[in-house]
Order: sequence, then structure tokens, then C-alpha cells
Amino acid sequence: MKNILIVDDDIYIGNALEESLSREGYSVTRAYSGTEALLCLSASAPDLILLDLMLPGLSGEEVLTRLMDERKSGGIPVIVLSAKADIPHKVKLLLDGAADYITKPFDTRELLARIAVQLRDHHDSSASSVLIFGGLSLNQDTRMVTVSGRAVRLTRTEYAILKLLLRNPSQVITKSLLLDRISEDTPDCTDSSLKMHVSNLRRKLREVDGKDYIEAVWGIGFKMRTE
Repeated sequence: MKNILIVDDDIYIGNALEESLSREGYSVTRAYSGTEALLCLSASAPDLILLDLMLPGLSGEEVLTRLMDERKSGGIPVIVLSAKADIPHKVKLLLDGAADYITKPFDTRELLARIAVQLRDHHDSSASSVLIFGGLSLNQDTRMVTVSGRAVRLTRTEYAILKLLLRNPSQVITKSLLLDRISEDTPDCTDSSLKMHVSNLRRKLREVDGKDYIEAVWGIGFKMRTE
């Protein structure tokens, strides 16, 4: 059972998160300040940390800095939960080591999806570098994509989209999560252009063997198509 550390001094939010995570089969540890979070980490390592920024004593920013400087996180993914929505602050925290950043208020379903992605990515870091889905193959080391053994030339954006979908083949990836997660690989994808990039990707893959490997889930996002 995966353990998630919630670091938030808001009891109501923490209780709601704990209830939702428990229903999904996660075990939960709680910390109500930055200092208490570091104490929890010194005792045992969770699989993922949900970190609020507005904390008594040590702020979330300071906690994140100490985790990175002292290597206490041991590679544990940290998802920042904050009401601060300005892009420069968000970018700084991501560059400082946060794995993801979600702005309050948020939809619990999206948070659960982001948690699942981070836990899968963290697990995949020690797994094979080749992602396979039916006749589709993506080599993360060489960045080569093949369909039925034939190489397919993709743009950086198309490659980033396909890699994220292949890492989570049974999961619907929301549009906002797609945009956030691929931004580290490619800067040219926006909310208005995402549909075009996915459409071009689907066409390139389909042209090889006639199969449609990606499907759109109306009003939500995209996923790998299962028979």
C-alpha cells in the first residue's frame, strides 16, 4: 500500500484529502507544519508528499528547499498544493524540485490523477526504457517511436504527449494535466493548440497500420485506445 504524506495546517482540507486518498487505497500520514513534516520524513519515507505552502513555522517553500538540499526526500515526488496561482512562483518551485503544482481550489479527481501519474513515473524510473502498447513502441533513451516495426517521425510536442499517454495506458489524462506535464519537454503546446497536436499524432500513427491508438474522452482529455 502506497503511503502519502499530507502537509497542510488546514484541518478541513487535510481531512477531505485523507478521506479521498483512503478510499483510493492509499495509507495517509499527516503533518500540520513544516517542522513536523521534516520530523515525519526523518522517521520514515512516504511514497509521495502533498505539500501546502502556507504553513506555520517553516513555509512550504523552505521545506521543499531543505528536502532538496539535504536529500531527505530520496527522490520522493512532491506535489505542491497552493492558492498562489502566479506563473513565475509556480515555475520557480518546479525548478526547485517540485514534481507537480496544483492550484487551490482543485478538483479531487484531477489531484488523484496527478498522484497516480507521479507514482507511476517514480516506479517507471527503474523500469524498462521502452514503452510498448500493442504494435506501438517508444524508446525513452533514443526517442525512437515505431509502429509495427516502422519508424514514425514525431515533433517534440507529439513525442511528449505520446510518452505521457503510454506511461499511463489505462488512465484518462486530463487536458490540463497533459499541458502541465509536457511543458518540461516542450514549450510550444498551449490549450488552444493541444487538440491539433493530438490530432496530428493520431494521424501519423494511424497512417502506418490503420489503427487508431489514441482516443478522446469528451470533455475530459485523452487515453490510449483499448480494443
